Amino acid sequence: MLKHLHAKPEPGSALRNLRKHKQLTLAEVSERTGLPVSTLSKIENGKMSLSYDKLARLSTGLEVDIAQLFEPDSAAPPTRVQGRRSITRAGSGLSVETENYSHLYPNADLLNKRLVPIIAEPHARSLAEFGELIRHEGEEFIYVLEGTVDLHTDLYAPTRLEAGDSMYFDSGMGHAYIAVGPKRCRVLSICTASQSRLAEALGSNKGTQGPPIKRKPRQPASTKKPVIPAKKRPAARSK
Repeated sequence: MLKHLHAKPEPGSALRNLRKHKQLTLAEVSERTGLPVSTLSKIENGKMSLSYDKLARLSTGLEVDIAQLFEPDSAAPPTRVQGRRSITRAGSGLSVETENYSHLYPNADLLNKRLVPIIAEPHARSLAEFGELIRHEGEEFIYVLEGTVDLHTDLYAPTRLEAGDSMYFDSGMGHAYIAVGPKRCRVLSICTASQSRLAEALGSNKGTQGPPIKRKPRQPASTKKPVIPAKKRPAARSK
């Protein structure tokens, strides 16, 4: 198991601080993100976990880096500098748990990145368990670090990737990483869009992809000749 050196993130507190810093009401945040006021209230009060969809919508609507949603004291906008760099040591990073993934964000201290690296551990082992496919702008690179993963999209047949395999694809397609087999699965995912723009298209993409439809096999045509009832012979006339 990975050991995370960061303190447990508190997205609810961070969201509340960011909202107040920007002098926004819950209703105004709802208009910007497309998330219901009731959902936002539950997030701020720690009564609802954040999926990647919600994280990206909040990031886009509030115009902040996703990492800022896990730093309660980072409401102030980051300072832009040149020649910046960030080092993440082995076993450290920003740990985020969602329903379908365990995410580890390296270099989380570097905000407003143009490339977003994520080490993800898929939980779902079927598309039905995963639910709605994820969509966001930009392109995405996946490299399988450990185990086996099926990459599902809404335009192509599922692709199975083993450890050491990689794929580059348009992340505007609905997509999902599905773990295969009982062994642990980990992937390195790198998105080309900035974190604040990852889910710009999520609000308009409401489509879902469920499990494949199981059709009953057609019954083979019978090779037996139909039995034609014999014609009745006319009754013999009595003499």
